Amino acid sequence: MDRKGTTKTKRAMVEIQIDYEGQLRCSSQHMPSGTKIETDAPVDNLGRGESFSPTDLVATALGTCMATIIGITARHKNIDVRGMRVIVKKEISADLPRRIAKLWVEVFMPLNEAHPDKKIFQSAALSCPVQHSIHPEIQVNITWHWEPETAAPAHP
Repeated sequence: MDRKGTTKTKRAMVEIQIDYEGQLRCSSQHMPSGTKIETDAPVDNLGRGESFSPTDLVATALGTCMATIIGITARHKNIDVRGMRVIVKKEISADLPRRIAKLWVEVFMPLNEAHPDKKIFQSAALSCPVQHSIHPEIQVNITWHWEPETAAPAHP
């Protein structure tokens, strides 16, 4: 029970171990799988820019989260969305403190623009946990691209 006397379901926590390697580079390990990634400070912040920066990972998290939630929705509906692509562009603020100011997201769907579940996929993407975790001062712009409708063949 929490302080309000409400029973809460305990959520499993995921452990990520981060080791600072020097020269503004970190190695992070996803402990459940053992998978490792590296981050490097960007060139404009005294780093080498040889890998993702921590703020790049925020942008990556948003794009992959949206794609994953769309994929889950598609799986439930037995719709194939392989080939979907998400491109995220990130802008860092010009003033201090340094922070993400804007994220531009483009979602390229391998489905027809007139697909009956179009709004469901768009709503699913907006419901991803990362989207809900982004600070409200960060401007997120999302553009959708759908396959054009193909014209029906003309009959002589």
